[in-house]
Amino acid sequence: MSLIDDIDQRPIDAQAASWFTRNRNTPSRDERKAFALWIQHPEHARAYRQFEQLWDDLAALKQASQPVALPKRQARRWRPALAVAAALLCAVLASNLGSTTAPMHQNLAASNSMRTLRLPDGSQLFVNAQTRLRLDFTAEQRLINLEHGQLYIEVAPDKERPLFVDAGSARVRVVGTGFDLRRGDRELALSVAHGQVAFETSGEHQPALLLGAGQRVTYDPARGTLVRQELGEQPVADWRDGHVSFRNRELASLIDELSLYRQQPVLLADPSLGRYKVSGNLDVHDPDALLTALPALLPVKTTLLGDGRLRIEHRSK
Repeated sequence: MSLIDDIDQRPIDAQAASWFTRNRNTPSRDERKAFALWIQHPEHARAYRQFEQLWDDLAALKQASQPVALPKRQARRWRPALAVAAALLCAVLASNLGSTTAPMHQNLAASNSMRTLRLPDGSQLFVNAQTRLRLDFTAEQRLINLEHGQLYIEVAPDKERPLFVDAGSARVRVVGTGFDLRRGDRELALSVAHGQVAFETSGEHQPALLLGAGQRVTYDPARGTLVRQELGEQPVADWRDGHVSFRNRELASLIDELSLYRQQPVLLADPSLGRYKVSGNLDVHDPDALLTALPALLPVKTTLLGDGRLRIEHRSK
């Protein structure tokens, strides 16, 4: 079987990653000829350009001193497989340095308690309650798929092999940093403790964002909106210590996070209730204490239903 036949057995993104790697490592004459044939196909050329752009983005992420939006690129179809293949690309380039990362393929489902794991690359992962995720760590990639819930990770630096976190319609890309990511029913919230993080969504109208230490972005998948803010003195991932502090927080967002600590959901009788702003502290071991106090903070009343759910309604004047 020829070189080009061997490569063509893989998905297009993986093919592009392989060719990009070969071209950076002084390809032979036969390899150059095979590449010239391969890239004549429009889909191949498009995938290869995306990897060239990805490599430039990673260089920009490393060099940037201030959080700024990455340069806008031509709108393209969302391809989740690209993240995996991109990690493969970086891993292949790093293989020349003798990487010996032990593989790890694991599904995690934390119920009522938090978990802490040391990952094969040296990263430290904190998993919140009611969280489901999958880890795929090999010498060829660092990938986390967050299905639901919340995590905080101290990412071990590896500039040739960035870590990707897929969270539905959004994706996080980092090299070495500490950040918190929560995926709830209503929103996706990313907060950066230190370092820099690239945040991308699947929509065609949002460029990738670079976030720095002390910054947060909240993404509403249903509306396709992004809200970026400075955290100030607000801590990142304080849930690890058993409490969550919040200031001027929308009730809908707070309930989205509180659901991680309660077996039954909290219901808003009217969506307009979610726009109320509230400040305070949440004891993650006793979320109902905050719910009980809500009527003293906002013009609402709470009703505990027979099945354990709690409904928040407007309070009659």
